[in-house]
Amino acid sequence: MTETHELICIACPVGCRVKAITQGDKIVSIEGNQCKRGEVYVKDEIFRPTRVVTGTVRVRGGALPVLPVKTEEPVPKPSIPAILKEWSQLVVTAPIQFHQVIVADVAGTGVAAIASRPLSKQKADNKTA
Repeated sequence: MTETHELICIACPVGCRVKAITQGDKIVSIEGNQCKRGEVYVKDEIFRPTRVVTGTVRVRGGALPVLPVKTEEPVPKPSIPAILKEWSQLVVTAPIQFHQVIVADVAGTGVAAIASRPLSKQKADNKTA
């Protein structure tokens, strides 16, 4: 049984509209891509879609209450809900450095979650009672 996929390629700035026809786990035809990178992108997007995931985690003792984080590399798209659930339950302690590893193996993907910005400790309040 054949299946038709219509995608906009993001492998380069051109943004080609690509049409791919698959049969089982093989691509029968690809048309519309203007470069070889488009062919590779379409194959990966159809059979092994991945994404860099971004989100936030809570911070204890930080200048801000949350820290932006992201996966260090793209992860399989089906792993995204588990990653977001793990992050929703996580609390880190300030200070945090830029690109510091927050979770070494997020949701069992083998990919690290890293800080997207530095975050200092909350400054002590200098008020006298």
